[in-house]
Amino acid sequence: MSTPLEGRIELERAVDSIIVGRRHRHEHGDLAALVESIRRNGLLQPITVTLDGHLICGARRLAAIKLLGIKTINVWVRSGVSDRLGQLLAEQDDNQLHKPLTQLEAAALYRELKTLLAEDAARRQEATRFRPASDGGEDGPGNLPEPWDTPAGEARVQAARMLTGRDSHKTLERIGRIEGIAADESQPDSVRRQAAEEVARLRAGGSVYPSHLRMNAELSLAELDQLAADPAQPAELREQARDEAEAVRATEREAKAAELEQLAQAALARVKAAKTGGRKAKRLVLTAMEPGAPVPFALSVFTATWDDMASWWAHYDPAEVGPALTDEQWAKFEQAVAGTLAFADAARTARRNRTEHIA
Repeated sequence: MSTPLEGRIELERAVDSIIVGRRHRHEHGDLAALVESIRRNGLLQPITVTLDGHLICGARRLAAIKLLGIKTINVWVRSGVSDRLGQLLAEQDDNQLHKPLTQLEAAALYRELKTLLAEDAARRQEATRFRPASDGGEDGPGNLPEPWDTPAGEARVQAARMLTGRDSHKTLERIGRIEGIAADESQPDSVRRQAAEEVARLRAGGSVYPSHLRMNAELSLAELDQLAADPAQPAELREQARDEAEAVRATEREAKAAELEQLAQAALARVKAAKTGGRKAKRLVLTAMEPGAPVPFALSVFTATWDDMASWWAHYDPAEVGPALTDEQWAKFEQAVAGTLAFADAARTARRNRTEHIA
């Protein structure tokens, strides 16, 4: 047995004692090349398991080993796995989570899983670094895809699918970014305060994407504040930065998150342009829309919004929500549903017309 290294040890373990949860069970593809590589060269890169033997990385390698009839192998034992992640891996055997993950908990476990998967990928790369491509090693292209059914071998995609069943890594990364900003003492007080508010919203079950947009807006505003307070900048530019920030903040109550982010970033861009050009940039009207008219958003905002809302209904009990809402809250919900259905009908018709036109 090797000596412990950063929470990992390598030891020999019986193949049959390694527990493969249900989420690991998938089509492994053609294992012939991998089986032959292991038969000729041995297992170059051990699989990774928890202290109690639950598989973390290496499902395909394990499947090839079983086909060869090998009884014992060397494994990496990762002792640094948290209790909650260990519980999650163990619960896979029952194919059900006893307690749904909160957004913040999922983000924390995502970061942990991503680290483990990245470590495994790095060790596999190191194991084959000095081997010729013609050797057909177990880690050659196409021979050793990821332990979960994910493209490109990205640890973040694997970790997200492990936890949520879909590629939700952008959402989980955004949660981690907001938490990181809240804990970063180098950030301005206003930014950390906004981040703390967004963390509280997420803890209460709020949507991630609007929080992400509000944080982007606050970061842009903080940069404007810094320019406004920088004595090294010309007085005219400091004044412009101060005016731009005040104009954006005046819209905070009425503006939606996506609009606020766009306004803040546009304001910062104008001040930076003035700084680079040495002159005051012409201020643009914050919105060309009629007062009270909806502001059009980019398509990327639409797709991100619906990605953030994927399977939202699975997280609530209708029997609890229905009686709990006030009349005003229920009216807003009904309005959102009716608007969504009408929008879907119109978009579906446009999509069908486009398809027929192309055909």
